[in-house]
Amino acid sequence: MILASKENIKEYTDKGWWGSKTLLDYFTENAARFPDKEALIDPLNKQDLAGLEPERLSYATLEKKVNAAAAQLLKRGLKKDDIVMVQLPNCWELAMLYLAITLAGGLISPVPLQWRKKELSYIADLTQARFIITLPDFKGFSHLSLAEQVKSGSSFMQDIITLAEIREMSQAEPDPGALENISVDANDIFTLCWTSGTEAEPKGCPLSHNNWINQSNVQAESAGINAGDIQLTAGPLVNMASVGTTFIPWIILGGTFVLHHPFDPQIFMQQMIKEKVNYTLLVPAVANMIVKHPQVDSFDLSAVRAITLGSAPPSLFTMQEFKRRWNIDIGNIWGQNEGTGIVSGPKDVPEMEMRVNHLPQFGAKGAKWTSKVASEGIRTKLISPDTGLEVTEVGEVGELAYKGPNIIPGYFKRPDMTEKAFDSEGYFYTGDLFVIRENHFIRFFERKKDIIVRGGFNISAQEVENTILAHPKVVDAAVVGRPDEILGEKTCVFVVPAQGETVELKDITGFLEEQGMAKYKFPEFIEIIDSLPRNPVGKLLKKDLRQALKEKNG
Repeated sequence: MILASKENIKEYTDKGWWGSKTLLDYFTENAARFPDKEALIDPLNKQDLAGLEPERLSYATLEKKVNAAAAQLLKRGLKKDDIVMVQLPNCWELAMLYLAITLAGGLISPVPLQWRKKELSYIADLTQARFIITLPDFKGFSHLSLAEQVKSGSSFMQDIITLAEIREMSQAEPDPGALENISVDANDIFTLCWTSGTEAEPKGCPLSHNNWINQSNVQAESAGINAGDIQLTAGPLVNMASVGTTFIPWIILGGTFVLHHPFDPQIFMQQMIKEKVNYTLLVPAVANMIVKHPQVDSFDLSAVRAITLGSAPPSLFTMQEFKRRWNIDIGNIWGQNEGTGIVSGPKDVPEMEMRVNHLPQFGAKGAKWTSKVASEGIRTKLISPDTGLEVTEVGEVGELAYKGPNIIPGYFKRPDMTEKAFDSEGYFYTGDLFVIRENHFIRFFERKKDIIVRGGFNISAQEVENTILAHPKVVDAAVVGRPDEILGEKTCVFVVPAQGETVELKDITGFLEEQGMAKYKFPEFIEIIDSLPRNPVGKLLKKDLRQALKEKNG
């Protein structure tokens, strides 16, 4: 499935940013070079996650499983460009499926385990997905029953495949002949991941092999990931945060990929130390937790060379502690599922005090960064939300617009959203405001989009509000993020009850559960209010609500 325009393909190919090599090519090359090297390592607690013992797979073993599973998917009826929804915890089977589905000519669409019928049914209908791969249950919830509900409501879904079946398929005798006629192009879409922003429904972000290869090269060069590195993912392997920052670099650089998630502090530290991890991406709260842990003096992180923090600005204290204790340089990263990414690594920003809140303005005229693509292939500009004009002076604030060979060609089957997000020159408007700093740097200012970021997951306030407003006891409602030391934010709902009614948090969460909404989107706090603050033209003033929360909770 090629979605990039002929013009972009020609431009980026002529400039050398795109080529003919696919991620499958990188994988097979590494498997040939390092057949006995460990490729994938399961979470230590896989038994608790999926009822299976953790495994360690060499490149040779993994390649056999990829080929076998791909051939078996063809036998199950998978055809070129068929979309396969996958809802699995982090395990070698999930990582393997990215490669096997692609090798069979299909397109993987991974979804979070927390998503329920509302989200999955929407995606199944929009993509016309032919298959869904899942496991019987996870942490007491029946994902198999959920898949059956989604399938029964879909006119296109052909089959449900369980984790046990995938394991069996991967153990079949490989049939190379079955795959001979499958052609995979570097401009074919490799993944269809999903993001939740200001819109009520998830948005599909299709990224090709060439998109991902460019993104990975920028990440590796800027953050300092080396060939053969042992990388650990602490987040779900479903979106940019883990796929782009660790998984794709692993495919390209031929190291070892250690899987972890859901996050468990004790198991995470065991893996970091036992596996001698060289690189990982963390959220600032986890990094803070590590340096403040009562047993921090016993942590042997001597193998760790680099760590990047994302989802929120890191603290200077944490960066200083990692450097003092283990000589680890912490990098700062900003990115989105649409393919945008900026890395503030020690090579480009040696001064730690700057790295904590300064990001290179990739593509700024006259600026040179560690990554050639970041310097020459990516273009950025800041646009005033008030005037719509580009701002260029130090101290001015603007929405970051981003263009490059790592960006989606548009939202999947949503030309309406694509038209709003891109300008006539092909710049993608990120919805995030930045401040211009000296010497080609920018600093994150605030999110223009009305989203709540809870533990790395984006929650659409509009989606939650729209659903809550259907509650018979609710007249008006507004959802905002309440700062949380561990998760970054938790959801708080301000509710105006109907006359004579009493509304409690359990009323709201029970109603959302009935509507089939994912639990991580549920409000965890409720504030009862007589009326919501609005400006003269009726626009909701959420900054007033956030300020009220801040004053109430200190």
